[in-house]
Amino acid sequence: MATYALPKKITKSYKAQLIVRRVLVYAVLILLSFLCIFPLYTLIVNMTRSHGDISANGFSFWFGNNLAANWDLVFNNAHLPVATALVNSIIVSTLSSIIAVYFSTLTAFSFNVYNFKGKSFLFTFVLLIMMIPTQVSALGFVRLMNSWHATNQLWPLIIPNICAPVVFFYINQYMQANLPYELIEASRVDGSSEVGIFHKIVIPLMKPAIAVQFIFTFVSSWNNYFVPALLIDKDSVKTLPLVIATIKASDPSTFNLGQVYCLIGVSIIPLIIVYLIFSRFIIKGMTEGAVKG
Repeated sequence: MATYALPKKITKSYKAQLIVRRVLVYAVLILLSFLCIFPLYTLIVNMTRSHGDISANGFSFWFGNNLAANWDLVFNNAHLPVATALVNSIIVSTLSSIIAVYFSTLTAFSFNVYNFKGKSFLFTFVLLIMMIPTQVSALGFVRLMNSWHATNQLWPLIIPNICAPVVFFYINQYMQANLPYELIEASRVDGSSEVGIFHKIVIPLMKPAIAVQFIFTFVSSWNNYFVPALLIDKDSVKTLPLVIATIKASDPSTFNLGQVYCLIGVSIIPLIIVYLIFSRFIIKGMTEGAVKG
């Protein structure tokens, strides 16, 4: 097969344009990376500085030597149950994420594989629920929990995540594009049960979508302040956002910026760990989907 070389002038012009494009792309990426990393770097720096240093000098590029003292103020304060709140937040966020992604995947599986009466109506109903803000339904939910004597407990923050319309919608869209119905039919012919098909075939194929939604749900539950603030006022059941809010509303004479920054830094660590664990499933799913054969 014959090949044709581009003229030298066109080749040089194309190379110059390619270099300019690469420089612009890398410049934008470097700028965006800096904008993402800079707040985190500032937080880490302020974790090591004292309240007086932060108040007097403001921003600083250099680390201080007050990290141990700030750490002690966070975890050894009898009025701030940080360790208990950290455990409570981990329990609530982990169980909420597992329940949300599992039952949303199960619901999406039923919508994609089975045909039943009212299927279109139910899907539209789920979309309508997505448009209702949490604040609108919060009053009725709090009154219901009060009537059940379920305040100052963790399960009201976990069980409602069985119904997660946004998670269902995302996984449903991913499933429509990536779940081959022929594979389901072949598994049925081989004698697999519906439960076995879901756990052994569907869930492994949905790992990238499940990983994404697990991260989003975990972060949303971890940062949730509104609903816990309405249901919880007991120190032993408080989650981390409630404890952070307690510090912000504390007496100005005892307010300590180093302690606040250190506590915020501690609260970010589990989010980073969750992302590092589940991001590999996202990358693996993207690479597997990009290469065929």
